[in-house]
Amino acid sequence: MRLLLLGAPGSGKGTVAQRLCNERDIPQISTGDILREAVREGTDLGLKAKSYMDAGKLVPDEVILGMMEKRLTAPDCASGYVLDGFPRTLAQATGLDELTERTEKPLEAAVYIEVPEDEVIKRITSRRSCPKCGAIYNVLYSPPKKEGICDACGAALEQRSDDTEEVVKNRYQIYLKETSPLIEYYHGQDKLITVDGVGGMDEVYSRVTAGLEGRIATGS
Repeated sequence: MRLLLLGAPGSGKGTVAQRLCNERDIPQISTGDILREAVREGTDLGLKAKSYMDAGKLVPDEVILGMMEKRLTAPDCASGYVLDGFPRTLAQATGLDELTERTEKPLEAAVYIEVPEDEVIKRITSRRSCPKCGAIYNVLYSPPKKEGICDACGAALEQRSDDTEEVVKNRYQIYLKETSPLIEYYHGQDKLITVDGVGGMDEVYSRVTAGLEGRIATGS
């Protein structure tokens, strides 16, 4: 299984990716994880990425793709992987295709979890997090037992500054602008699987697995 997940912030793609990976014993790969690991290890690409990050600049696609090539050819990716949040641009998508063609293990599918803006806003603005232990709740879907209090440690829950309606609306518009070309790109390759992301997580996950059935290999 070699696939990527597309979806707005709050669409549930991270949860779906984690569940797919746990069930199939394959890695979940995100750009953020790769950047942090490369910087921590002090690799040439990691040091190059750090210089851009320290200057407050975006890490160039060629650096990201260099890290991605190293990661996707690691032994734990032999049976597949799930990309979460990558690629973000057409340049990254075409670079990923060139990379996977060199390794003769092309991407098999791109799953787009489609959630309307009003649902995304409702989900994200309802999130609350614990500043002490990091537990996350949703006052609509998975509330704490006692309103405003963390079940795990008893600390007062908080709303993140970037989970307000104004910020979420802006993030959603940026996401649409960045992602629309990718949807067209993978649709043109007949790799796009669009899934309705509204509903409970078990329901959405069932739609994803049903969409993947018969479209991807179970092994390498």
